Amino acid sequence: MDVPGRPAQLGWIALLLIAASLSGCASAPARPAGKPTADPWERMNRSIYRFNDAVDRAAVKPVAKTYRKITPDWMRKGIGNFFTNLDQPTVIINDLLQGKPKSALNDTGRLIINTVFGLGGLFDPASGSNIALNDEDFGQTLAVWGVPSGPFLMLPFLGPSTLRDGSAKVGDYYTGPLTYADLRTAVKIGLRGLDVIDQRARLLANEGALEQTYDKYAFIRSVWLQRRQFLIRDGEVPPDDEPEDEEEESADDKPKQPMDESRK
Repeated sequence: MDVPGRPAQLGWIALLLIAASLSGCASAPARPAGKPTADPWERMNRSIYRFNDAVDRAAVKPVAKTYRKITPDWMRKGIGNFFTNLDQPTVIINDLLQGKPKSALNDTGRLIINTVFGLGGLFDPASGSNIALNDEDFGQTLAVWGVPSGPFLMLPFLGPSTLRDGSAKVGDYYTGPLTYADLRTAVKIGLRGLDVIDQRARLLANEGALEQTYDKYAFIRSVWLQRRQFLIRDGEVPPDDEPEDEEEESADDKPKQPMDESRK
């Protein structure tokens, strides 16, 4: 499965990430039956999910298949490492905003080592030195600050989210190095597109679980919310798995996934 620190760029990537990460969910506390998900916009969300899925099947998936077929494994691994390293400044900023100086120091060291000794991040010597790969984003920071998640929200092209996390994507965008890189617009678009295709290609072998699900939308919503809750709590989900917002029994309620070894 993909590294949680790599925010999925498009909806279908996030959706298929859920299926790919099921094995990691097995060790995390499950959401108790009977607790409803706060999804007052379900009809709209389902329509957006169908749109995302249709675009994936028509365009992104075929390109990802071709990319996987013509690109050697070592090259795909290097591309994945590069984009993971590119996300590290966002992780470091959110470490600091959440009051985690030790994590910020760890992630800064990881960024320096992989950038300098990993040829700009194409290689991952930091993992070989047992430097942990953390995952933080502005949505998690807002949760730590006490901002309620709000209703579940399926975003066009961006996939599963909540009202809080969807808004927080603006913060993630403006803390990403690519936003400020002195590159032509076409080059930036090309790099973001390559990131999307690379992530999508890594999920091709893991689609079976999602395809066999009777209600794909409900399945994705449940697992995504559990993963977000797990990420926000840094893996420390209470035994009773209380929802983040007591008044709206659903917010981000999902177990944190282990790091993707393919990105290391």
